[in-house]
Amino acid sequence: MSVVRSVALFLLAAIAEIGGAWLVWQGWREHRGLWWIASGVIALGAYGFVATFQSDPNFGRILAAYGGVFVAGSLAWGVLLDGFRPDRWDLIGAAICLAGVAVIMFAPRNT
Repeated sequence: MSVVRSVALFLLAAIAEIGGAWLVWQGWREHRGLWWIASGVIALGAYGFVATFQSDPNFGRILAAYGGVFVAGSLAWGVLLDGFRPDRWDLIGAAICLAGVAVIMFAPRNT
């Protein structure tokens, strides 16, 4: 699988999971209603399927790598939709997580 396809799948997974969680948050905490919550639950379910399209057969590796994408993606989501302003430590932490994703997913392996 190409690096570009793998990255695209991670981005799609982040949109589904972070977006789903955000919709549930908005529906419950911001009192927007059950349709928001239901949409969030559907998006969270879709996230579960997206990871299965990664070529690596190891669930643990895919989920571990996605964890780094989730950290960076959550900060970006907050900036774009909630007006969150990350500080330098947030940005450094996200960069470290994304470096970890690169190592986990794309380091040469003897298989």
